[in-house]
Amino acid sequence: MSIQRIGVGPRMSKAVVHGNTVYLAGQVCDKAAGKSVGEQTQEILGIIDGLLAEAGTDKTKLLMVNIWLSDISTFAEMNAVWDKWVVAGATPGRATVEAKLAAPQFTVEIAVIAAK
Repeated sequence: MSIQRIGVGPRMSKAVVHGNTVYLAGQVCDKAAGKSVGEQTQEILGIIDGLLAEAGTDKTKLLMVNIWLSDISTFAEMNAVWDKWVVAGATPGRATVEAKLAAPQFTVEIAVIAAK
């Protein structure tokens, strides 16, 4: 089976497609860095939409999502954005945890696995 890599960098790829499964690396925001959890979540979900499209799939085929928040007290704020984005009836398995992220301007990181 072939492996397709999207957004290949020196440390990691933004996405890897193997067979009918798409694995996205943890995504953080760019333009919304340092802004609210809601703004960061909104940007990250847009990035995820783009990567999934590039891999030949979309959010209706999400299998599993991992979300890291730098402060779990922002859980409701993140979920307000998430709930508007996720497709009813096609919700994935999901875990959300509090964790120290790579840099202080990032308050949300999201990684997904999807089917093609």
